[in-house]
Amino acid sequence: MSEIRLQIKDVSKHFGITRALKHVSFNINKGEIHALIGENGSGKSTLTNSLAGIYQKDGGTFILDGKEIHPINQVDANNEGISIIVQELGTLDGLTVAENIFLGHEDEFVKFGIKNTAAMNKRATELLKKYGFERIKAAEMIDNYNFEDRKLVEIVKATYFNPKILVIDETTTALSGEGREELYKHMKRIKEEGNTVIFISHDLPEVLRLSDTITVLRDGDYIDTVKSSDIDEDGLKKLMVGREVSGEYYRSDYGEPVSDEVVMRVRDVSVPGIISDISFDLHKGEILGFGGLSESGMHEIGKACFGASFDREGSVTLADGTKINNIPTAIAHSIAYTSKDRDNESLVMNQSIRDNICLPSLKKLSNKLHLLSDRKLKKFANTYAETMSTKMQSVDQFVSNLSGGNKQKVVLARWIGKDSDILVLDSPTRGIDVKVKQDIYHLMDKMRKDGKSFIMISEELMELIGMCDRIIIMKDGKINGELMRDKNMDENVLIEKMV
Repeated sequence: MSEIRLQIKDVSKHFGITRALKHVSFNINKGEIHALIGENGSGKSTLTNSLAGIYQKDGGTFILDGKEIHPINQVDANNEGISIIVQELGTLDGLTVAENIFLGHEDEFVKFGIKNTAAMNKRATELLKKYGFERIKAAEMIDNYNFEDRKLVEIVKATYFNPKILVIDETTTALSGEGREELYKHMKRIKEEGNTVIFISHDLPEVLRLSDTITVLRDGDYIDTVKSSDIDEDGLKKLMVGREVSGEYYRSDYGEPVSDEVVMRVRDVSVPGIISDISFDLHKGEILGFGGLSESGMHEIGKACFGASFDREGSVTLADGTKINNIPTAIAHSIAYTSKDRDNESLVMNQSIRDNICLPSLKKLSNKLHLLSDRKLKKFANTYAETMSTKMQSVDQFVSNLSGGNKQKVVLARWIGKDSDILVLDSPTRGIDVKVKQDIYHLMDKMRKDGKSFIMISEELMELIGMCDRIIIMKDGKINGELMRDKNMDENVLIEKMV
């Protein structure tokens, strides 16, 4: 008989009129990886954020090892033995790597009121080396590192003190294959030491492979807890959605010719230290994929094509001869861009859903006197928020109050509303549930048939294989191969060119 580590009893949470959690109750055992799954807005992050002290629940109790706990913040939760790796960035700008690792626990390096920075850096360096992250330097500012490296720092921060419960909220989607393997290793270690991992992921094969037990939430309600060995992917989808998820997932066509018409020419594009001498053409109605390891430079390709790489060399030219050298020019010429780091680069967090969706389309929405109608803006935002099935109170709700997946829906709604001709999508389905992923893939397929062109950058190899007409593989900042759409292609073909 498994020993219970955490009892979740009758937990409720409201955000205004939205009931995010409705009297949720279930148990989590010691020495297990317990997956928590559900559609976007089902309450997964709300529940774990309440456990980790980020939110304060409205009702119910958490009982850890027989003791009722009431964490009021993350440091308090850490002291109870609970840590969390959040879906978005969990590190703070303006602090060093070491200061981020020991944030809230600096006291162990303070003597007579003076912080021993050298001792802190030494300990952080030892931890980074132990985890295999030696390239990340303890004394450097965290701002100097990219999104994935900062997530690696969070892994160290959340696990170095051997917590009783580690919550991993959609972290794997932010990591490359190498980063994921490192995280999996520490999940296994925590389990073997008799502690517990609560694992949130929309990647159902990953959930089934890694977890021992799976709990499903839907619209804030507890649905069921099952053993991973007793269910398959289709069974999980049915529990999540409440019905069978049927029909084609990726594109079903093969052998369709792509138009000869070139809509964007990229020539000899370099960004010092990241990418060098990148050249390719994007055709009308094409989905062009970019894949590679995290440090391959593929994420910089998207920024370069959108005019967002300030030290870019080389040229990005549209069919009419327009040079794309900055973001305003890109937007004015019907180019859209979604960043992997949506909170910092794709959304205005302290603005409403309405404002975020309407922002790139304000010129189109204004009248001849350049005046904007609130009614028109609201109708426009509602149309495209609903197109993406965004779970919200209303379009007046702040984006910062949405779940990660619903934030991503707002990002995509913004550019679909703009009716952009070229869409540069970096990790477009990160943190999005299986049903909405299917909807996005179908929408991309429809849009390409209507003549829209896509650059899709993704670390999800099956996504690239399933959706792209052509896949360019990046390695060490350069193009290392190009593959055409083929129904017999598998992940190994891509991996060979990535490593």
